[in-house]
Amino acid sequence: MSKNKNIQFSAELRDQAGKGVARALRREDKIPAVIYGAGEPPIKISMPAKEANIEYNKGHMYNTLSDVTVDGKKHLTLARDVQTHPVKDTVQHIDFLRVSAKTKIDVEVPVHFINEEDSPFSKRSGILNIVRHELPLTCKATDIPEYVEIDLMPFNIGDTIKLSDITLPEGTKSAIDRDLTIATIAAPKTAAQEEAEEAEADADIEAGTESDEAEAEEKSEE
Repeated sequence: MSKNKNIQFSAELRDQAGKGVARALRREDKIPAVIYGAGEPPIKISMPAKEANIEYNKGHMYNTLSDVTVDGKKHLTLARDVQTHPVKDTVQHIDFLRVSAKTKIDVEVPVHFINEEDSPFSKRSGILNIVRHELPLTCKATDIPEYVEIDLMPFNIGDTIKLSDITLPEGTKSAIDRDLTIATIAAPKTAAQEEAEEAEADADIEAGTESDEAEAEEKSEE
């Protein structure tokens, strides 16, 4: 449940905004971004596109603090919105929120399950069905946990793992006022169930093939 190390970004101030400016920056392998919040005026910045895409593709920008150094001044921030290209999925713009040790924030924190192989349900060939891979938590911005660990040893077939069943990292609480279902543990499938699922899948494939053939025949007649 340790914290992620802060992401390091370098950036430059920019005076102008707009689509034309954004296109010009992207031609220079840069992207526009903004830093806002904490009662201070927002500042417009530009930053290397390569750095932004590398960190975005790691999948933890929304729950890891970013040190954004702008012309020699470091800003402690958290990415709150990342706009991406609709086709290429490359980063186009980032909104960074200024934070401090006093800032409380809602974040999605990944769930890590441990001791699955040694758990009672695993020894009976039970199946772990994960409902939520992340949990919505409220915590201080400077104390965002890297993950929430759930020990599977107490659980058996037929059990439902709820938020109330686990111990959250110190200093965090649920951001939602209801008892979330995190996972369920099902009995192993019988041979009859597996055969029925295979038959259903075969039927779907056959129906799709017949539909494709009928569509092709209609087009050939036109």
